[in-house]
Amino acid sequence: MNGPAATMASQLLSARNVRALFDSVKAFLFDCDGVIWKGDKLVDGVPQTLEFLRAKGKKLVFVTNNSMKSRRQYAKKFYSLGISVTEDEIFSSSFAAAMYLKVNNFPREKKVYVIGGDGILEELQLAGYIGLGGTEDCEKRVDLKSNSFFDHDKSVGAVVVGLDPTINYYKLQYGTLCIRENPGCLFVATNRDAVGHMTASQEWPGAGCMVAAICGSTEREPIVVGKPSTFMMEFLLQKFNMKTSQMCMVGDRLDTDILFGQSAGCKTLLVLSGVTTRSALRDPSNNIQPDFYTSQVSDILGLLGP
Repeated sequence: MNGPAATMASQLLSARNVRALFDSVKAFLFDCDGVIWKGDKLVDGVPQTLEFLRAKGKKLVFVTNNSMKSRRQYAKKFYSLGISVTEDEIFSSSFAAAMYLKVNNFPREKKVYVIGGDGILEELQLAGYIGLGGTEDCEKRVDLKSNSFFDHDKSVGAVVVGLDPTINYYKLQYGTLCIRENPGCLFVATNRDAVGHMTASQEWPGAGCMVAAICGSTEREPIVVGKPSTFMMEFLLQKFNMKTSQMCMVGDRLDTDILFGQSAGCKTLLVLSGVTTRSALRDPSNNIQPDFYTSQVSDILGLLGP
């Protein structure tokens, strides 16, 4: 894969440049939160734009760092919002975590402790692994009396940390003990996003907060499998036989989506419908510049026409 492109000013997507971008691309890689939807509400014009791109023969892939759902659950969410997407078109960080263990021959007899949602547990099960924790531990509490002893499963060989709205002290202690005391235990993070559009109206703390807590307690850095790490892109390239120069990554985050695309040599399009604002893009301290930027995904359709 190619390295990141040199930093240069982004171009506003317009009638003058949209056709050249469109004609040079065979596949569009879309982030989901803040791009396709915000919470459970679609961003305006998304269904029509996706239909237009499919009709023009473009490959669509949905690459999300949100680990709360499995690919099956994401396909169900797309369907509930009126968009037909197959599981093979979805690459979530929950799936990436399971695939990382699989391609690196993680022992089947070892268990995986999850600080995160059901999406990670489901993908682990589909990959043939036994997952512990997750939502099952959301109500558990710790007893901090002077003679208390917290026990953990010594057969846990990996701790996977993702977005966890029910994170608690029990989960933090369990994951910490596994990483610190189980020989060779892996510390895998789905992603390190600081915030995300979990609802339509505002941003919420992202998986990066949970990952940071375990980094602090273990003094270890994780293996990150979601954007902008190269693992997910390498997996994508194995599945789809095309050059990264023929792909366009569309996202709302500079430090994950756009960096992910740039690092692989993809064209990049930032949409301002999610986390990143126009002022943040233009801030002199920002050194991640997408090739193009626009207000929202439907601008592609609006500029190219029906």
